[in-house]
Parts: sequence; C-alpha cells; structure tokens
Amino acid sequence: MRRRRSLAGESGDTGEINLTPMLDVVFIMLIFFIVTTSFIKESGVEIERPESSAAAPQADAQLMVAITPEDAVWVDGEPVDAHRVGDVVAPLVSDDGGVVIQADRNASTGRLIEVMDRIRQAGVDNVAVAATRGSS
Repeated sequence: MRRRRSLAGESGDTGEINLTPMLDVVFIMLIFFIVTTSFIKESGVEIERPESSAAAPQADAQLMVAITPEDAVWVDGEPVDAHRVGDVVAPLVSDDGGVVIQADRNASTGRLIEVMDRIRQAGVDNVAVAATRGSS
C-alpha cells in the first residue's frame, strides 16, 4: 500500500509562535516601571490618626514622620530626637517631594507644631498632617 503525505508535512511549517519579541517588550516595561516608581519611606510605628471630614490625599508625599502617643518622633523606622528631626528629614526629601506627619490622636499638639517648625526650618516647604477621612 502506498502512503500519502499530508500537505502540511511537506511544507515544513510547524506553526510555532516566536515569543522572544513579546518577552523583550515585557522586560522593557518592567524596567520602565521600576525606574519611574517613587517609593514612600514609612515612619515605622503604628499610629491612630485623628479623623477629619476635610481630609484629602497627599499626592507627592515622599517621607512619613510619626509622632507616637508618648510624643516620641520616628523617621524611617528609627526614633529621632524632636530637636534634630529637621536635620534628619531634609536630606531624605527631594526638592519637589513632601513630608507627611502622622501624629497619633493622643499626641500633644505642642509636639506636632514643634516637629512641623523644625522640618520647615530645615528647608522642606511641603509639610502635611495625616488624618483619616471621617463621616462628619
């Protein structure tokens, strides 16, 4: 008996898809997102924020400074003396970045004002206070 060969077998075309260009595009996109991502340095402590009905998101926050209920100041996971907080924060913030102060609801207002003043005296103009959005 004679065997017949199929037409697809004679042409030698296996119908495979080349994935190399797609992988190149994916890696280029991955590199792009890694380079353009801005990272926010967290304060390192758990804070119970006060509520505010006028709270709005801060888009360009680059650094978080926390004030605990015991009035201790934390920057980037490390406790910092309140008198030196400006000297510690200023090198960590770029010219267009900002600082968000997360003061616990039981922290004293005097400590919050002192920390804000020290940060502004160090040359950081964009300083905000964090709050959770309340239903008032």
